Amino acid sequence: MSNPAAEDAAGPERGTLYLVPVALGEGAPWQSFLPAQAQAIAAGLRHFVVETARAARAHLKQLDYPHPLRDTDIRELPEDGPAAVAALDALLAPALRGTDIGLMSDAGCPAVADPGARLVARAHALGIRVAPLVGPSSILLGLMGSGLNGQSFAFHGYLPVGEAERDVALRALEDESRRLGRTQIFIETPYRNERMLEALLKLLKPDSRLCVACELNTANEMLLTRSVRDWRRAERPALARRPALFLLLA
Repeated sequence: MSNPAAEDAAGPERGTLYLVPVALGEGAPWQSFLPAQAQAIAAGLRHFVVETARAARAHLKQLDYPHPLRDTDIRELPEDGPAAVAALDALLAPALRGTDIGLMSDAGCPAVADPGARLVARAHALGIRVAPLVGPSSILLGLMGSGLNGQSFAFHGYLPVGEAERDVALRALEDESRRLGRTQIFIETPYRNERMLEALLKLLKPDSRLCVACELNTANEMLLTRSVRDWRRAERPALARRPALFLLLA
C-alpha cells in the first residue's frame, strides 16, 4: 500500500535530516571526535531536534557553531505516546518545506540506543532523506577496543534493576554467548556500575571474558578486557558515576 504522506513529501524541494554525532564527554575539541566535513554540515544547520535542549546548546558551542543560539531553532523530542506521530511530523515540517534539520543526542551518535530513532523512522515514512554523519559511538568504540567477537554481537541496553531478575538475565546472556559465540553488550546507570561489576564477577564462569569500557573518547578513558578469573584477582576500578559499557564473551 502506498504512503500518501510520503508521496506528498516527494520532490527535490525536501530538506535532509542529518544525524549529527556529539562528544561522549565534556571538554573534547570537535576535531577529536568529528570529521571536518561533518562539522561543516552541522555548522550550516539552523534547525535541530535534540534529546535535551540544554545539552544540545553546550554541544553546539563545543562545535564552534557560528550562529547565535538564540536565533537557532532547537526543539526537544516528544515523549512516546498517542500524540507522538503528530509531534514528530511537526518537528520534521521544515524538511518537508526544503530546509535541512539536524538530529542530536545527549552523547555520541543519535538514534543508536537513543530515542532519536523514532524521528528517523518517521522521516523515512514521510520520504525525507536521512543522512548519518560519522562520529563516536560508545558501543562501537567499546567493541572495537575489547578484542571480543566483532562479527556477532548484540546490544541489550539496560538489564533489569531488581537483583534476582538481573542475575537471571546475566546468566542467560552468558549462556547465549557461549552457544552462539556472540559478544553481549549492555550498560548500567552510572551509580550502579560497581554493583553490576560485582554481580558479573560473582555469577560468570571463570573463563568468560569481560570488558569494562569507561568514559570512552575522553581524557579519563579506561578500557580493560580480562577473563573473569583475572578480574577477580585484580583491584576493582572506580566506576561509580562514570559512563561505562560492559561487554561479555563466554
